[in-house]
Amino acid sequence: MLSLFACSTTLTAGSQTLPVKTLPAVSRGWKTDRSPTLMPINAILTDIEGTTSAVSFVFDVLFPFARTHLPDFVRQHAEQPQVAAQLQAVRTQSAEPDADVERVIAILLEWIAEDRKATPLKALQGMVWEQGYNAGQLKGHVYPDAVDALKHWHQQGYRLFVYSSGSIQAQQLIFGCSEAGDLSSLFSGYFDTTSGPKREAQSYQTIANATGVAAEEILFLSDIVEELDAAKAAGMLTCGLARDGGVLAGHRYVDSFTLIDPASF
Repeated sequence: MLSLFACSTTLTAGSQTLPVKTLPAVSRGWKTDRSPTLMPINAILTDIEGTTSAVSFVFDVLFPFARTHLPDFVRQHAEQPQVAAQLQAVRTQSAEPDADVERVIAILLEWIAEDRKATPLKALQGMVWEQGYNAGQLKGHVYPDAVDALKHWHQQGYRLFVYSSGSIQAQQLIFGCSEAGDLSSLFSGYFDTTSGPKREAQSYQTIANATGVAAEEILFLSDIVEELDAAKAAGMLTCGLARDGGVLAGHRYVDSFTLIDPASF
């Protein structure tokens, strides 16, 4: 049976966090086409790839690691229930119910090459990455400005959640075994594509219902306009992360977490 979180830092709700750097409540750098709302923000929901963490970490580190190690992982663990269930899901989604293990591996590698947001692929990638984190071969990348802001917001009492196309397991590993140490105690929950596609408004309403926080009291952070649009359609407030200096039309956007003041929304 695979075990989660055997990396050097134990991921527990009571883990000690590093000292918080006090961030100023700044408004410089805001670009917006909407007026601030009077509804207070009680929770912050953040994307990972391109938002808290570098896209290059995913594409240049995590994906190649999974591509290299996934075939042998599947062969070695194909009979384990949690792996077997994902392999069966691959057969179902690919409409190849009789595919043997080698064919399933080939399908998975095709999906990796296509950056397919398939739930069974994400689940299996998470298992492979777990082994890498446990062996010290991987450390989660989180931008320093995101680390500082997340700690600050947690200290201020905001509930923090993650929503990523990567599996919940992969999300927990990035933050729990990060270059900045164990950040897992900052978060109240994690959501992946089992809550729905990230570009559909219903997914964000589903997440709001699961958190018990009204959508209007949740601030969603992402670098993808279509995701911000979907969250906005569900009633959430939004802020884009344009780390490369681009434009995220229709939303407030900044190039650093340190410029985000939840109280200004």
